[in-house]
Amino acid sequence: MIKPHKRAGIYYLVRRVPKDFAHLDTRGIVRLSTEIAVADDPRGVRAGQRVQALNVELEAYWRGLRDGQSAEARMRFEAARKRALAIGVTYETINDLLAGKIEDLVERVELLVDRKALESELDVAAVLGGEPKVSIMLSNLVSEYEEMKKAELALKSPNQRRKWKNPRLLAINNFIEVVGDKAIDRLTRSDALRFRTWWLDRIVEEDLDIGTANKNLGILSRMYRDYNKLHQMGLPPIFAEIAIEGEMDKQRAAFKPEYVEKQILAPGVLDDLNEQARAVLWIVAETGLRISEACALDSTTISLDGDVPYVMVRPNGRQLKVQHTARDIPLVGVALDAAKAFPNGFSRYHDKPDSCSALVNKYLGHRNLLPTDDHSFYSLRHTFEDRLTAVDAPEKIIAVLMGHKHQRPKYGEGPSLEQKQRWLQSIVYKPAKHAG
Repeated sequence: MIKPHKRAGIYYLVRRVPKDFAHLDTRGIVRLSTEIAVADDPRGVRAGQRVQALNVELEAYWRGLRDGQSAEARMRFEAARKRALAIGVTYETINDLLAGKIEDLVERVELLVDRKALESELDVAAVLGGEPKVSIMLSNLVSEYEEMKKAELALKSPNQRRKWKNPRLLAINNFIEVVGDKAIDRLTRSDALRFRTWWLDRIVEEDLDIGTANKNLGILSRMYRDYNKLHQMGLPPIFAEIAIEGEMDKQRAAFKPEYVEKQILAPGVLDDLNEQARAVLWIVAETGLRISEACALDSTTISLDGDVPYVMVRPNGRQLKVQHTARDIPLVGVALDAAKAFPNGFSRYHDKPDSCSALVNKYLGHRNLLPTDDHSFYSLRHTFEDRLTAVDAPEKIIAVLMGHKHQRPKYGEGPSLEQKQRWLQSIVYKPAKHAG
């Protein structure tokens, strides 16, 4: 804890500028007045509190200087890199060029001469590597990574972007907790191994799943690798082969179809569940849609007017899991009842599938409708696939209805709505009549 210093009857914060910031703040020793007289606070209680606050502000100031300089340097480096590509060469720093073949350096100088660009600072910096490679602090990596992935993220809904960002923030924050907030080019293999050991200890002491640790390690590794590749940092692969062995594939259990029909879909069982959540459950049970796909339905993707009522799984303001996820699914049984009740979709859960899933899982759990801990709302989708398998549906039909990739090359239009409807009618649930 920083203690207040007395000087001329006033309490001060006194700090030596840290080595990492000395090139940005040349004061050497920083003295900031608390404006609290020693006579007014003889024990230094208020002064101690003020000194801590001033210290927080001072460190924030230093970080701001560093981040501002780093941002400016990154902009210059990116401009040079892009200009080099436009001229027709790959960007390399002057140090890399000097360490390479002299012929390559001469060739670049001749290129500038031929272009009559020796007077252009931008062209010279681009071709002869005038801008050093830039690094960033770990604490800034996620925001930088967002910028790198902005084209991909533009396709995602706000909820999808949140779910994309949060695991990356978690991975970075965990890593910083172990190794500190370091510049990415200062990271070492030892840092990566320390992080792996930290996870190993947590797995043992907190009974965590190995898959959770490997997901954290994998996310961190990808961000490091992608940043390194884009900015041509030439960093060593410190996260290579770092995954923890022993991870088990966990697959959600499927309900027995008769259990769904007689227990979950029985009249009265879901009456206390709000109408929209109940309708989403009916659609998932009868069509095999993912919960997120059902929650995203609206008036543009629910069609009830034709001979075959159906729903369309489309991006519709969100990113589909993969391209073949887009599909048209006929509505039968309770799914048709749900769509008729909510032809404009489920506004309460639009882009909020996690809220719907959590509510339904809680509801089913409180009513002892989850046979094991491995069962959940999502298990209805696994049950849907099992029901199709039980009636010997062709693999292509199953793949098309589930939104899975079919292994054979795609020819023609694929199964028609009428064909898909016939298969769905062959497995339709037949609970007692629902009241509404």
